[in-house]
Amino acid sequence: MAAIQEYKCPCCGGAIAFDSAIQKMKCPFCDTEFEMETLASYDRELRSEQEDDMRWETAGGEEWQDGEEDALSAYVCQSCGGEIACDEHTAAVSCPFCGNPVVMTGQVSGTLRPDCVIPFQLDKNAAKAALKKHYEGKRLLPKVFKSQNHIDEVKGVYVPFWLFDADADVNMRYKATKVRTWSDDKFEYKETRHYAVSRGGNIAFEAVPVDGSTKMPDDLMESIEPFDVSKAVDFQTAYLAGYLADKYDVDADGSIGRANERIRKSAEEAFDKTVTGYTTAVREAGSIRLQNGRVKYALFPVWLLQTTWKGENYLFAMNGQSGKMVGNLPTDKGAYRKWLFGLTGIIGTVLFAASYIIWML
Repeated sequence: MAAIQEYKCPCCGGAIAFDSAIQKMKCPFCDTEFEMETLASYDRELRSEQEDDMRWETAGGEEWQDGEEDALSAYVCQSCGGEIACDEHTAAVSCPFCGNPVVMTGQVSGTLRPDCVIPFQLDKNAAKAALKKHYEGKRLLPKVFKSQNHIDEVKGVYVPFWLFDADADVNMRYKATKVRTWSDDKFEYKETRHYAVSRGGNIAFEAVPVDGSTKMPDDLMESIEPFDVSKAVDFQTAYLAGYLADKYDVDADGSIGRANERIRKSAEEAFDKTVTGYTTAVREAGSIRLQNGRVKYALFPVWLLQTTWKGENYLFAMNGQSGKMVGNLPTDKGAYRKWLFGLTGIIGTVLFAASYIIWML
């Protein structure tokens, strides 16, 4: 016995059936009527949808060349477990992540050689100046924080990043409506038309960055983006002279999830912008299939600044290429209460004035 095809209403999701009186398919729940060819086309589209295919070839990075590792030393933090590399002349006395002492453990080993590096464009003095500028305009920042606060450590660190390149075939499906209203002497009318909207195309993604260090907060690293990857050069150990290099502890395979998440979000936002001319438009389904996926291992320049105030440690990060500074600051609780009280007073005044006007009407 042949299986019975059941159609769902694209508008409300209810089961629809053929109405012999109007010779159309009709939903008994929302009374929407459909031409047979319209439903057949919609059904063909649903059947042709594909699952996501976001797989990668994760062969980024190379093996160290003979003699390159001899000029590098490895340090490990006994507190947070952070492991960093530097040239043989760098004297690291504290961890750039938590501020605790680090211990030199020997030569670098067991990690891949970066494919490329973005050299530092800004020096330590620029990082200190950027931090002072970061304080400006912060109304809730305690005033004594600027005077009593001092910078404990300023370290230039090359942070490991995985860069994902791919071509993405994207298909998106939307539920959309167009609403028209009008009135006469007796009634107000509202007409809602429902549409199934499809979008498809190809987007090329280049150098989607995912930091490969669990010690560097993801939101902190994403906040100092973007880095201009076009200025990256082939890696040489000479670029590490005078700086530290964080060793990745999340490999390329472990970074795929975040790369796919960033690619999906960017693709959805790009396609959402193309659905215009409707009263409402809601993304209903979509698929992304990647082709020519490639991964590179890179080092990006970051200045890390640590400062202590009232026993609390504050970490700031500056893009060593662009100078963009981010980091959390303490809040003056007294100033915050005054600000909140003032805001509450303003809202109360506005509501009182609005209610008085309505009462007068």
